[in-house]
Amino acid sequence: MSARHRLALVGLGMGATPHAQSLLDLADRVEVAWACTRSAERAASFAARFPFPVTRDVETVLADPTINCVLIATPPATHLELATRCAAAGKHVLLEKPLEVTLAKSETLVERCAAAGVRLGVVFQHRFRPGARRLAALVESGALGALAIANVQVPWWRPQSYYDVPGRGTRARDGGGVLITQAIHQLDLFLSLAGAVSQATAFAGTTALHRMETEDVVAGALRFANGALGAVMATTAAYPGFGERIELVGTRGTAVLADGLLEAQLHDGTVVRAGSQGGGGGGADPMAFSHDAHRAVLADFLDAVDAGTDPLASGRAALAVHRLIEALLASAARGMPVHLPAG
Repeated sequence: MSARHRLALVGLGMGATPHAQSLLDLADRVEVAWACTRSAERAASFAARFPFPVTRDVETVLADPTINCVLIATPPATHLELATRCAAAGKHVLLEKPLEVTLAKSETLVERCAAAGVRLGVVFQHRFRPGARRLAALVESGALGALAIANVQVPWWRPQSYYDVPGRGTRARDGGGVLITQAIHQLDLFLSLAGAVSQATAFAGTTALHRMETEDVVAGALRFANGALGAVMATTAAYPGFGERIELVGTRGTAVLADGLLEAQLHDGTVVRAGSQGGGGGGADPMAFSHDAHRAVLADFLDAVDAGTDPLASGRAALAVHRLIEALLASAARGMPVHLPAG
C-alpha cells in the first residue's frame, strides 16, 4: 500500500466542487493539507461546504514541504506561473484544463514540469467515463479495424449570463471560446481515439446569440495522419444544450459514443454497448454532472505518482488537443488549410 499523499487544492471557483467531492471519496489515499483562494468570499463559501483547511495565501502551499501534490483549478492564464512554482518546489501537478491560454505557453509548462521531474496530469474527465473507456479498449484491440472516418460534435449551450462574468470567453483569461473552454474535453477524447490529425480546415465565428470576444461556433474538416477524413462541429449556441457525439468508422465496424452511451456494431455481427447517457455539462448549468469521472482522474493521477509514470491524461498528451485547436482557429483566421506537425 502506497503512502497517503498530502495535496493542496488551489482555486476554489465554480469548478472546485467536483474536485473537493472526489478528494473526500479518496480520503484513504490523499489528505487535503490546504484549499487555497485569494477570495475571502470563496474561502468562506468553500469552508462552509467542505471540511478542509482554507488559506488565502498560496505561499503557504508552496512553502510546505509535506505537500507533494497540487491540484490547480485557477483561470487558464494563471497556469504557467503556478505550475512552474509548484514544480520548482518539487510538487506534482494535476491541472484543470486547458494547459494554458496559448500553445506556446502550454509547451513551456509541460517542459518545465518535465525538467523539474514532477508528474503533470490534466483534468480531462471525459476520457474516464465508462462508455469512453470501453471505446478506447475497442480501438486498442483493433476491433474496429483501420480508421476511415471520424467525426465529433459538441452542440452545447451557455446563456449570455455565463459570458457576462468578467474574463469569460476572452483571450486574455481563457485563451479563446468554445474550443478551448468547452469542446476541449471531447476533442481530447476524440484525438485519443482517432489518432493524429495532419490537416485542418475550419470556419469560426460568434453567433447573434452571444456578446463575447471569442468564438462560440466552429465547423471544420479534418484529414488524419493515416489518410482518414473527418469533421468537427462545436458551439455553445445550441439551446438548450445537447449531448456530444463521437463517430468512428473503421474497416471492421462503426462506433458511436453519444452523450456518454457507446454503441458499436462490428461487421461480424457483434454489438457492443456500454456507458449511460447524460451528465456532460452541456446545458445552462456547466456543473450538472456527477463527479465520478473527476474521482477517476484523481485516482489515476495518484497511481501515476505512486508508480513514477505518466497519468493517462498527461500534460504532454494534452498538447495534441492544443495543437488542433490552434490549427482550427488559424485556418478560420487565414481562410486556408493548416498542416499540423507530425508527432
